[in-house]
Amino acid sequence: MLSVSNISAGYGGQPVVKDASLEISKGSLVTIIGPNGHGKTTLLRCISGIVGINTGSISFDGVRIDGLRVDEVVQLGVVHIPQGDMLFPEMTVDENLLMGGYLINSDSKLDQRRGEVLDLFPKLGERKNQIASTLSGGERRMLAIGRGLMTGAKILLMDEPSLGLAPVVIEQIFESIRTLNNEGQTILLVEENVSRAINFSDHIYLLDEGQITWNGSGDELSKNDRLMEVYLGM
Repeated sequence: MLSVSNISAGYGGQPVVKDASLEISKGSLVTIIGPNGHGKTTLLRCISGIVGINTGSISFDGVRIDGLRVDEVVQLGVVHIPQGDMLFPEMTVDENLLMGGYLINSDSKLDQRRGEVLDLFPKLGERKNQIASTLSGGERRMLAIGRGLMTGAKILLMDEPSLGLAPVVIEQIFESIRTLNNEGQTILLVEENVSRAINFSDHIYLLDEGQITWNGSGDELSKNDRLMEVYLGM
């Protein structure tokens, strides 16, 4: 479904992602792990078109997407849920969801999709008229994911959805991610919580200093003592 082939990218001439490649099959949940500041967020930004690549190629559903505008990438079904939520803070919960559904040209389809989001996150229904900036951290994260789902995404790029949340809220967020994937949603996840990545990912990529240095299953990672200790501190 998604093919990233030998891409390199950076900022101001400084390389951040270096000759990175990965493959994601439809319906899978793939996780990128690795040390902070080593290119994970930049890799997602390259896929979604926020950051241009210098070399290599990115294809989605057989269509080459590197070089397309961000809105063109979204229209193809590639939706990026960034680190830090990036909501419209002075809009209500419902207005933020409607902004996510801007591509939908049918009121009935819009209502249906909003209903699906609220079924996944009932708390958002309770807060639908509340200003986004007044939500709790967990509620903002739910709204960010919900807004992304409103687009009808074929693949969700999720950048550290558990960052800064209380343990009980993290559990709720990951339960929703698991539910989405079980329903067929393709997900590419950047996550620092290695134990969670091991437990529910179909495939894991380790990104170190901008390069993919290892990839395999969660079971293979958990049995690799050198990687667990040197890269992940476990």
